[in-house]
Amino acid sequence: MKKKFKAESQRLLEMMINSIYTHKEIFLREIISNASDAIDKMCFVALSDASMELSRKDFEIIITLDKENRTLTVSDNGIGMNKEDLEQNLGVIAFSGSRKFAEEIDKEDADTVDIIGQFGVGFYSAFMVADKIEVITRKNGEAQAYKWESEGTGGYSIGEAVREEQGTDVIMHIRADGEEKDEYSQYMREYPIYKLVKTYSDYIRYPIKMLMPQPNIKEGSDPENPEFEEVFEYEILNSMVPLWQRKRADVTKEEYEEFYKNNFQDDQPPLEVITVSVEGIVSYDALLFIPQSLQNKYYSDEFKGGVKLYSSGVMIMDKCEDLLPEYFNFVRGVVESPDLSLNISREMLQHDRQLRAIKVNLEKKIRSRLEDMLTNNREKYEAFYKNFGRQLKLCALDDFGKSKEALQDFLMFYSSTEKAPVTLAEYVDRMQEDQKYIYYASGDSLDTVDKMPQTEILKDRGIEILYFTDNTDEFIPDMFRTYKEKTFKSVIDGDLDLGEEDKKKDEVANKKFKETFDFIKESLGDKVDMVKASTKLKTHPVCLSSGEGITFEMEKYFTAVNPELGMKAKRILELNVEHKAFLALDKARETDKAKAEAMSQILYTQALMIAGLTVEDPSGYTDTVCSLFE
Repeated sequence: MKKKFKAESQRLLEMMINSIYTHKEIFLREIISNASDAIDKMCFVALSDASMELSRKDFEIIITLDKENRTLTVSDNGIGMNKEDLEQNLGVIAFSGSRKFAEEIDKEDADTVDIIGQFGVGFYSAFMVADKIEVITRKNGEAQAYKWESEGTGGYSIGEAVREEQGTDVIMHIRADGEEKDEYSQYMREYPIYKLVKTYSDYIRYPIKMLMPQPNIKEGSDPENPEFEEVFEYEILNSMVPLWQRKRADVTKEEYEEFYKNNFQDDQPPLEVITVSVEGIVSYDALLFIPQSLQNKYYSDEFKGGVKLYSSGVMIMDKCEDLLPEYFNFVRGVVESPDLSLNISREMLQHDRQLRAIKVNLEKKIRSRLEDMLTNNREKYEAFYKNFGRQLKLCALDDFGKSKEALQDFLMFYSSTEKAPVTLAEYVDRMQEDQKYIYYASGDSLDTVDKMPQTEILKDRGIEILYFTDNTDEFIPDMFRTYKEKTFKSVIDGDLDLGEEDKKKDEVANKKFKETFDFIKESLGDKVDMVKASTKLKTHPVCLSSGEGITFEMEKYFTAVNPELGMKAKRILELNVEHKAFLALDKARETDKAKAEAMSQILYTQALMIAGLTVEDPSGYTDTVCSLFE
């Protein structure tokens, strides 16, 4: 007799088939997970009953393909069900047989049995690929077997059946292909099923077996030119023993590398391997990898980080982003915990305290490994930073520097004195006794920055300069403000604050050449905000400084990203009053004002070029230079 699902159950079934699961292929994970649950329950019963002659090695899950009848069957020799169990577990969708079982056992015994998930919901995911499902099952300790049958939302029927031993067969009648070629027929072939088991259920703790094709030499064929035929033999599809559950001392470097390459589509071994095993209020194991090189499309919107998440041997999520902070999204790996709460679809984790506790500890482990690399294996850390340093910087700047405290000690910048990347901490430790600032210079390349006129006076005095060559570097001083109470100062700032002697020297020069500076300002008009003497310059005649506000590098960045904003740095023209070019201009001001104006334009344009700013009229500049030869 056919029975109808309750109205709310029917609506839930329709929703599940059409909406809840985003990938049809997870149906096999759910059915295998239920089989594993049933065996877990049987193991518990066997442990409780000394008269039962069953051990863990006696249990298995069998997958059978019947291509002629288009059925896919998953069989187990677990605890099985009787008529009442079928009615309760499969007649009411989303009833949790596993949860009820766990609630009924003694609290003291609960720690000895591990139950995965909610039976009813996971089971019905099979209707995404099957238009009819039969369940033949016999409960342990009972003689009668039963058959549950349904074609989906129309209802179900339960009747008597025959099964020789306890356990369950879930027989799925696979749908015919729709508009998409091979949409459902792929579940009728051995290799796609093998691949799904390896992807989602590789670490189920019981052997998952299936008849797999094997080449075999035909009997009586010529040994020198043998003929082959295809024979089918049972093969265990899953590995059963997760690598992350084994002691690190028992796993070879080659095993870790092979696991990483196979599971994370990288042809290079990982740079670092991190193993974690925690037992306590929240228990979990983790195996994490820091890649050796950039992953595909890493710095693009298409990239999705996250680790594989398992619960009791079943993969719940392929890329769980919630277990790592965004700035460590380059880390790959696996996390397994029996303590995580799962929602209805098993595809989204509840953001609960267990998840947060795991996330906090994983971050500590990754930070500790990076710190160890930075301290004890500089070459390896620099190789890591070359690939992923930009991610750390971007995240340190993101959300108004929310994560700067967590990341600032991992950042590196090229040093003018060390001729190599250094950290902010190393820079501060080497600062001169009376040095107030962390000096930096920005440009498109190390060579460009190294030749900046403004760096000369600092180099002369043995002051270290950090070279900012990434387009994100320029925002660090503005976002960080200070590091270890030391303020950042750009070499193009109007005042480098190098001492009273320099200030007095500037004051004398500005007073002495005031008329010349006023003349140059008048000649250039609104192209410059100020003209002044500079003690920064030694061999160069001119440079531009930006004063307070945005810098030239910021201006270039905003112009490239959003030119409509019209972001523009101040332009302070600084002149070396001891340079022969300036002295020639000063003299020309009194004898040939037209020539002095031309020289002012030339010096300003040269300052623009040195700063890497756009010269609006290159032809006009050329004509002005040529006019001086007349």
